[in-house]
Amino acid sequence: MINVMLVDDHAVLRDGLSNIFEMEDDINVVGEAVSGNEALESIAEINPDVVLLDINLPDKNGVELTSILKKDYPDVKVLILTMHSHDEYFMAAIREGADGYLLKDAPSIQVVEAIRTVAKGESVIDPSLTKKLLGFYNQKNDPTDKNELTDREKEVLLCLVEGLSNKEIGEKLYISDKTVKIHVSKIFRKINVKSRSQAVIYAVQNQLVPLP
Repeated sequence: MINVMLVDDHAVLRDGLSNIFEMEDDINVVGEAVSGNEALESIAEINPDVVLLDINLPDKNGVELTSILKKDYPDVKVLILTMHSHDEYFMAAIREGADGYLLKDAPSIQVVEAIRTVAKGESVIDPSLTKKLLGFYNQKNDPTDKNELTDREKEVLLCLVEGLSNKEIGEKLYISDKTVKIHVSKIFRKINVKSRSQAVIYAVQNQLVPLP
């Protein structure tokens, strides 16, 4: 069972999400909060697996709350569900360690699957936001020998950040789909991730992808 805490100051949204999750056998809403401070006051007692939270909160914003949660409760997964697609919110949330970032116009089934995905230790990014990661690179550090990726693997990783499919990567790099799969598998192993979205977030957080 995945225990979920909802943090949003809109009662209608919380009620709607609760109703959606009630229909799922493996998801249980164990608590709700209308503000960041209220969430922090009760999280230790509630002990959720996943905190689903908004960016706009009456006191702390979702990025601030994500930072605190990741420092004080590293085992708790944080999934942002917001109306904001602005670069500054999205990039800041990823930087602070959010396990996922979805927009509120996402279909309910996508939110349900995102809960399951982050609970497994993987990551989720709203498809419309993936390419924004290309602009999120801090050039202060040199990432080249951080994970011993080959030049080709770095090219493939950049394609993953761009949101390209294996077929599109093969066409862009003039290699076969099978070769792409081999490279992706090696990348996952070297940076210790399990999914494409997790690889994208890892690449950004660890500055493995330079600007084109």
